[in-house]
Amino acid sequence: MANTLERNAATHVWHDLHVGSDAPTLINAVVTIPQHSKVKYMLDKKSGLLKVDKVLMSASVYPHNFGFIPRTMKDDGEPVEILIMTQVSVVPMSIIRAKPIGIVRILDQGDKDDKVVAVCADDPEFKDYNDLSELPAHRLAEIRGFFQDYKKLEGRTVTVEEMEGTEGGVRAVKDGMDLYTTMVVRDLQG
Repeated sequence: MANTLERNAATHVWHDLHVGSDAPTLINAVVTIPQHSKVKYMLDKKSGLLKVDKVLMSASVYPHNFGFIPRTMKDDGEPVEILIMTQVSVVPMSIIRAKPIGIVRILDQGDKDDKVVAVCADDPEFKDYNDLSELPAHRLAEIRGFFQDYKKLEGRTVTVEEMEGTEGGVRAVKDGMDLYTTMVVRDLQG
């Protein structure tokens, strides 16, 4: 993970961690929620630390490690979110090398809330997958089911519209990198 940080002072993982020299096809991701957790942690954008957002009301747990991609931004001003498939639960705030293999297109209360799906590039069980279409049907159903159900008891309507392969995931990372550069870097310089 050479050249992951831009400076030696206190860091903010969203702004100071490099997305990776091979982005958007191989990226650094920051884990915020470990696999099998019922606690939803979020990045506190001001401090760069994690904060507890909530404990899930449903019986669901996160099926895989979940986090965000540094130096990316979605239209809602948040970093691009990513579900990272690994064999094991990873400690929050860990940097993990991830290979995007698709995207889940989601509407949350009518608002776009897409999630990139990736595999850990250093996990022997998952690293050879290159597209969502290569995953077992059960794995895809598990991902779809989690995102459709995890907010139901809160009275929220979440719709998984579709799941796209690698091209969609890579495009979302690239678009997120471009928007971050346009919005955040301009603000930091201004």
